[in-house]
Amino acid sequence: MSEYFDAGVFLSATVTLLVIMDPTGTVPVFLSLTGRRAPSARAKAARQAVLVSLLVITVFAVAGQAILTYLGIGIPALQGAGGLLLLLVALDLLTGRESATPEAAEDVNVALVPLGTPLLAGPGAIAATIVFVREASGDIGAYLAIAAAILLVHLALFLSLRYASVVIRLIKESGITLVAKVAGLLLAAIAVQLVADSVRGFIAGG
Repeated sequence: MSEYFDAGVFLSATVTLLVIMDPTGTVPVFLSLTGRRAPSARAKAARQAVLVSLLVITVFAVAGQAILTYLGIGIPALQGAGGLLLLLVALDLLTGRESATPEAAEDVNVALVPLGTPLLAGPGAIAATIVFVREASGDIGAYLAIAAAILLVHLALFLSLRYASVVIRLIKESGITLVAKVAGLLLAAIAVQLVADSVRGFIAGG
């Protein structure tokens, strides 16, 4: 059976990507960025964010190592860039600048950046995917298992974001503001961790 589908690789990849991409953990950030929009706009943002993430992860699964080698960059560089981008978003959430001009905010497709990438398809998920594909070493069963894991994790992400509106009905407008501040703090911590990991990676790499 492992010739056609490697259950061990599937389980390992699924758990790893679930932990890194954290479907439930992305809900506060999603609500802080889209909570004041119409339900149809939130549903569209959830769909687009997951599709962008799926596209990015798939591209790096297929050609990630070749892309990084061609550009002459490594995982630490990805971590640093992703961390700095998330830090900018976190500062906006903490200072309230994302709601200062609601008309402008409506025109910004947050589903692409920062939700689709680097929040969902971030350096950690990209690096993990590249490692799993590298370890598959031409095993078709392992490749199929990795593909199934990626699809399953993105289904979980979509369900978490798509039904985040249930939370909005409970917490109301004031709750959205509070969630935005908490999400900003958590996002800043994630950003700092990514930058720290990037620095450690550069140091370890000489």
